[in-house]
Amino acid sequence: MDGPHRKDAMETIASDVIALIQREPVGSILLAIGLVLVTFIISHLVTHGLTHLLNRDNNPLPSSTIIVNVARVALWVASGSLILDVCFGIKANGLVAALGVGGIAISLGFQSTLSNLIGGLMITFTGIVKPDDHIEVGSKTGVVQDVTWRHTTIRDGLGQTVIVPNSQISTTALVHLLPANRVVVPITVSRSVPEAGIAGESSGADSPQGIDELSRLIVNAARAGASKVSPVVDGPRVIFSAITEFGIEGKIILAIRDDSKTSAAADATVRAVADLVS
Repeated sequence: MDGPHRKDAMETIASDVIALIQREPVGSILLAIGLVLVTFIISHLVTHGLTHLLNRDNNPLPSSTIIVNVARVALWVASGSLILDVCFGIKANGLVAALGVGGIAISLGFQSTLSNLIGGLMITFTGIVKPDDHIEVGSKTGVVQDVTWRHTTIRDGLGQTVIVPNSQISTTALVHLLPANRVVVPITVSRSVPEAGIAGESSGADSPQGIDELSRLIVNAARAGASKVSPVVDGPRVIFSAITEFGIEGKIILAIRDDSKTSAAADATVRAVADLVS
């Protein structure tokens, strides 16, 4: 086929394609597909940008995925309304009105989902719950991993993942606990501990010199015991709070690096100081 004939053939094919695109409903479908692809690209960019913004240290909002999910849903709803209007001539408000009783039935069916969504938005934007918070909801205790549009994910002391519906958090008493890596061991010291005595002074634990020396021994023992499980990043500190008929009551407080090993660190601390406080 020579040049002129090839050119004529190409022009014929191009005109046929244009005529096909302009024919209803092919043109509308192709336009809708194009808008869907554009929305997909914009959604990906928005998700990436919001995730990067929420993970910044100076960001006032919590880094929960519910914020990203709400932005994506809003974008797709707006895009869907535009596609229906531009490509098919369907008004979104007219479609909602046409659903009538069916729309009410659908909304009732999604009542639980809407309750969790609203609860998630409330606890996120009010800052009640944020990732890395150590919380107690009812009988469930753990570190918050994420807040999604339906539930809040927490990790308990055993490393298990616990799913708590957002509506439950927003309607149940919520307790913010100490940081998950904090180890608190209650102790009761006998009022007569010979190991804590200092020459020339009273050997009882309730003497000023005796209690100071005993505190030093407890701190060293607690640090050695907990460090076998995970490095100690804060403390230990010994705080005495009361004198009772059983002895002097107090607490050993320390923090370890791995918050999933607090139970093991508490056990190691108790074992390390048991001889000193008995």
